[in-house]
Amino acid sequence: MNSHDNQGITRRDFGRATAAGFAILASGVASAAAATKTGVKKHGKTDLLKVGLLGCGNRGTGAATQMLLGNRNVRLVAMTDTFKDRLDASRNSIKNHKDAQVKKQYAVSDKNCFIGLDAYKQILATDIDIIIHGALPYCRPMHIEAAVKAKKHIFTEKPVAVDPTGIRQFMAAAKEAQSLGLSLVAGTQRRHQKEYVETIEKLRDGAIGDILAGRVYWCGGLPFVHERKPEWNDLETRIRNWYAYCWIAGDNIVEQHVHNLDIMNWVMGGPPKSVFASGGRTWKPKEEKYGDIYDNFSCDYEFPNGVHFSSFSRHWNGCDGGVFEEVVGTKGKSNCHDQGGSGLDPYVQEHVDLVNSIRGTGPYLNEGVQVAESTLTAIMGRMSAYTGKKITWEDAMKSDLSIVPQDLDWKKSYPVGPIPAPGSGA
Repeated sequence: MNSHDNQGITRRDFGRATAAGFAILASGVASAAAATKTGVKKHGKTDLLKVGLLGCGNRGTGAATQMLLGNRNVRLVAMTDTFKDRLDASRNSIKNHKDAQVKKQYAVSDKNCFIGLDAYKQILATDIDIIIHGALPYCRPMHIEAAVKAKKHIFTEKPVAVDPTGIRQFMAAAKEAQSLGLSLVAGTQRRHQKEYVETIEKLRDGAIGDILAGRVYWCGGLPFVHERKPEWNDLETRIRNWYAYCWIAGDNIVEQHVHNLDIMNWVMGGPPKSVFASGGRTWKPKEEKYGDIYDNFSCDYEFPNGVHFSSFSRHWNGCDGGVFEEVVGTKGKSNCHDQGGSGLDPYVQEHVDLVNSIRGTGPYLNEGVQVAESTLTAIMGRMSAYTGKKITWEDAMKSDLSIVPQDLDWKKSYPVGPIPAPGSGA
């Protein structure tokens, strides 16, 4: 027996994972072939695709722009946001873009602009073919479920939920999308980055031997905070300053570190079996603008074959740390993108791949379960840190934890906190 059989992921394990991936792909192709029986519109190589943007913040606006940069025979025809000022700013950014072709592809009329918490229903009722979901994480399961029912192809940002209840809702919608032959691509853009794709394929072929251990980091400064304005009520304050509240963003390990955890799962061929974590709030004072989230997490993830990955994520201004992934094998180590050639900007490539999937000029893509598993990997890390307990994958999958308010009302109060302490709950 190989001395590392019980310590690292073997080439045989990788082969099994790859075979499973091909099986899923084959299933997706079959679903796409059957789509004409479900009422899903089919698109040829030259058919115009109509795109709608749901969520007009910086990431949503960026995603819509990247869709237009990468695909010439598409048009942005509808937009929606909770707030008019964000929608207006997004419209101006795209229609005045420096790329002349992007400006040409902007075709949004006033009648196809919608405002409000329920405006997702209006944009999904239009004749768009693709919905770009750039709205906030808390509402993603509900919106994606509605998009599938409306039979739209989907690009969704990550994370795809903030709690296990939302994960199950999202997974069910993703599986229904596959049964309908709808394409679904997620904003885990490293999955579309040539350097990562080629390197991880080589790792699976044994380039550094059997995987023994790894580490993933997202250690940087605070992304943003917004002071409350006198005219904002509680709900507007929460949504405008969304990163600060766990029920909206999921905490930094979920909203941001999910990218690195997704690479970890990709390398390992699936999610971990358990996590033991710590975390806390070191420098953020107890002020409303900093919300109720931690500013650091340290996690020990264990996989079914006994391999451990260390995970570190934090928001500490003025401190080093870095954003990276690293795996160590019996024959060396890799940063997961050091053995591949350079390709198109992955933020653009993911939209090219989505359109190719829809048109049938590339492989059928449905990344829903994959991104949901990576999101739940992050959520279980948060659950472990908040409770001080080891959390298994089964614990997280079966948990009835639901942290999103049942109803949102501009007249209601949405208090902040308390900041979680170990033993107080997940």
